[in-house]
Amino acid sequence: MRRLAGLFRALADETRLRMMGLVLRHGELCVCDFVAVLGVTQSKASRHLRYLLHAGLLEDRREGLWVHYRLADELGPDARAALRSLRTLLDDERTSDLSASLASWRKRKPAPGCPACPPGRSRRGAARKEAVR
Repeated sequence: MRRLAGLFRALADETRLRMMGLVLRHGELCVCDFVAVLGVTQSKASRHLRYLLHAGLLEDRREGLWVHYRLADELGPDARAALRSLRTLLDDERTSDLSASLASWRKRKPAPGCPACPPGRSRRGAARKEAVR
């Protein structure tokens, strides 16, 4: 029961719900993507992403100085069920503004390797691949 309560605490924040909506719709994203799309500071984005990571919903992958987040490979049955429901609840209508902002950001964002992130940002990570079915 404690694990389930932790899962729902992690999802009980609008910023984290928006982040999950982005990851569920678009897969792996860099911290700089969340900063640009959500209009939050890097420290706020990293704090919320770490909360989701510690709840077991996300995993991270370090690429040089940049950290990318994706859905966790090893999701328990409760997390899988919650994310299936969340995917339905965060439908295109609710996330269309986020998807549009991400598309706009990707057009402006410099090439791969996340050079858009200034040195010193987001230095944590070790990851896996996406999995929620």
